[in-house]
Formats: sequence, C-alpha cells, structure tokens
Amino acid sequence: MNNIIEGGSILNKATLFQDIAQALVEFETEKVAELAEETLQQNIPAYETITEGLVTGMNEVGRLYEEEEYFLPEVLMCSDAFNAGLEVVQPHLDKSSLEKPIKMVIGVVEGDTHDIGKNLVRILSGASGFEIYDLGRDVPLEQFIAKAEETQSDMICMSTLMTTTMDGMKTVIDRLKEQNLRDKYKVLIGGGPISQTFCDRIGADLYASDASSAVRKAKEIMGRA
Repeated sequence: MNNIIEGGSILNKATLFQDIAQALVEFETEKVAELAEETLQQNIPAYETITEGLVTGMNEVGRLYEEEEYFLPEVLMCSDAFNAGLEVVQPHLDKSSLEKPIKMVIGVVEGDTHDIGKNLVRILSGASGFEIYDLGRDVPLEQFIAKAEETQSDMICMSTLMTTTMDGMKTVIDRLKEQNLRDKYKVLIGGGPISQTFCDRIGADLYASDASSAVRKAKEIMGRA
C-alpha cells in the first residue's frame, strides 16, 4: 500500500518516510517510534522503513555533524531516536531482504584513551547498518586482528589523538602482512594527528578526518555507497 489516510488526507509512503527522517533529525524519539508503528499498521516492509526513513535521517545527521551544525550531544539524541524506531520494526524484518552487513572492528590504539571520535564513528556506522565490534580504548594491538578473525569482519578501524601512539597503526598493518591477512581486511584510520600522507605511508586503505566521512568512505570501499 503506497498511500496512508491520516487526518482525513492522503499521506503517501514517501512522505511518511520523510516524516520519520525529520523527526529523527529533530530528536523526537516518541514520534519516530509512533511513525514506525504506523508503517507496520500499513503493511510497509520493515526493511523499507529502515533504509528509506531511519537511515535517511541518520545520513542527514551525519551531514549536519560534518558541517558542524550538530555536535556530540545532538548526534547521541538522534541515535536514541533511530534506535527507538529500529526497535519497533526490527522484529518484523524479512531476513531475506537484508544485505549481509559490513562488519567492522573498531578501537583506540594502545596507549591512548581518547575515544569520543571513535564513539561517533561507532554510533553513525551502527545506525547505517554496520555490525560493530567495539574494542574500546587503549586496545592492545594484537586484539584488532584477533577480533577481526574471530568475527570474520570486513574492516579494521583504528583511531588515536596522540602522536606517540600513531605507529601502533603501522604495527597492526605489518602484522596483517606477516600473517598473510592484509588482503582480507580494509583498514580505516583517523584521529587528530592522522593525515592522508600518514595513511599512504603505512599502507592503510582509508583515512577519514571525521566520523561522517569515515562512514561514507567505508560504505564506498565496500561497494555500499
């Protein structure tokens, strides 16, 4: 069904998705949940609600964050709204309609405890449908590879805000090569002192300057742009 009766007027499916996305961007958690429930009542596939409504909203949140109109508190509130809608529709997903999710191991390299940037990447990538394995901060370098192997992940994402711990990223890449695993994983790096030049020098696949571009580039390299 493509049209919904609301208040005596016709509301088409696309408009309903727009309303979900807008409510999410405006942190209206209860409204997002109510609109998600409405889609179920109208027999709209849960997968469409997620991809066309919830993910569209989070993509806009990512843009606002990238342009510094939103900051961490706003992103967290939007993430709560996203999760509220997801909780409503997820039990009704047709599993056959789902793509295999991108699996990402993420963490702050050993010696560094600054994790705000890492947490933003985790929130935005999770909201975009990634399957995230968050190792936290001050992560022993061998754990990145061990967790990636354990979970059969697609990507390893490392961050740091300290110049003294940057070389840990190169160590992880070197160990991947030593174990003949380098071609198995895409390696994404980021953080204050990191640059594209450093990325190229250590042989990482991607460098991102912020959380939104990290998610966008991860999707692109995995063919999910």
